[in-house]
Amino acid sequence: MDARTEALQDAGVDPRLDRDASNCSIARTLEVVGEKWTILILREVWYGSSRFNEFERVLGCPRNLLAARLRMLVKEGILTTETYKEPGSRSRPKYVITPKGMDLVPAVMGLLQWGDRYRADPEGPAMLPRHRGCGAHVDAQVRCDRGHAVQPEDIESIPGPAFRLRGPNKDVGRDGE
Repeated sequence: MDARTEALQDAGVDPRLDRDASNCSIARTLEVVGEKWTILILREVWYGSSRFNEFERVLGCPRNLLAARLRMLVKEGILTTETYKEPGSRSRPKYVITPKGMDLVPAVMGLLQWGDRYRADPEGPAMLPRHRGCGAHVDAQVRCDRGHAVQPEDIESIPGPAFRLRGPNKDVGRDGE
């Protein structure tokens, strides 16, 4: 246990229950990617789609929702646009994943893995992730900074630098106090 958690517990505070839950990276992330169509657009980008008409064709998403989700992904820096022009047509944008978007791959792979285990068609998964380099199956794994595979029961969450309490004990356990 770290010193900050110990100070909180010594003051009778349970960091899991007395924290300001509104200050949460998961909640803020879901504001950006927590909607079905957004995740499905990202899936299609990883499968190779890059044009509005390709997303529309594969997803069947209403055009207005698709346009709004693509704009939001560009605004958030998850996708960027590049212009392309087919002969005889006007210039149009194609959508390209950014490094920030690539950082979402493990999360989406985790959703795929869970879905393949618990929600797949009775015949099995529709698509199988494979490593292009060797052909082996790809799965999402949780590892610590030292490279150890970590099981969910072996993960502990401790107060981080932006940890805040809710209510009257807000200053307990803050650095320098």
